[in-house]
Amino acid sequence: MPGPEVLLYGLPLAFLAGFIDAVAGGGGTITLPTLFFMGLSPAQVVATNKLLAIFGSGSATVQYWRKGHVDRPLVLRLIPLALLGSAVGASLVRFVNPDAFRTLVGVVILGVGALVLANKSFGLEDRYPGLTARTLALALPGTFIIGMYDGFLGPGTGTFAMFLFALAGFNLVRASGNARTLNFATNLGAFLFFLIGGQMVWWIGLPMGLANALGAALGARMAMLRGSAFVKWMYGLIVLLVSARLFLS
Repeated sequence: MPGPEVLLYGLPLAFLAGFIDAVAGGGGTITLPTLFFMGLSPAQVVATNKLLAIFGSGSATVQYWRKGHVDRPLVLRLIPLALLGSAVGASLVRFVNPDAFRTLVGVVILGVGALVLANKSFGLEDRYPGLTARTLALALPGTFIIGMYDGFLGPGTGTFAMFLFALAGFNLVRASGNARTLNFATNLGAFLFFLIGGQMVWWIGLPMGLANALGAALGARMAMLRGSAFVKWMYGLIVLLVSARLFLS
């Protein structure tokens, strides 16, 4: 078991991960390798990461929610589907090797990033039409699939969710707010599941969670202050980061 000195680098990295995740998703690409480097077992890494993730995603959700950047009627309808999808995805891990899909998902997320960045107007204006049949036809199955991916593999879940909400017509700031809220629900569901297993390293997860929450609060405020153009630039950076982790893991 590592000593308390690991927090000397764990806390600033958790803060950075919270900031990045609140803007464009992908914070787990920083926190998971950090926890591995600390010497935790794989089971402890996954469980402890969910502990600190609920702090960060919860903090970002509060910021976006308070400023009206979360479409509550839509997101509250999607949360049960995301939780169901996450449970289904977690059950599939026993039957399918996730490693076989890492390269494929890396290619897909690179393609998504290229599409977002190549279209100069994508996500910069809010064109959400409301709870139309088209919106629900896109968001309901899309959320279930993203939930399955979160339970099955995980990296880039928030980034995929942002893309889904941007396709539905939200600008990238509101897409980020919706995605963070959805991600908080899936993180909370996973946290409760891992809590039963007793693998969480609380003395690492709690302080890193607080640092993650502070970073997330700052990231959410920065995204709302700087607008969709800033979020779009960060989105491209996170796509590269998530893809690198999928290709190299």
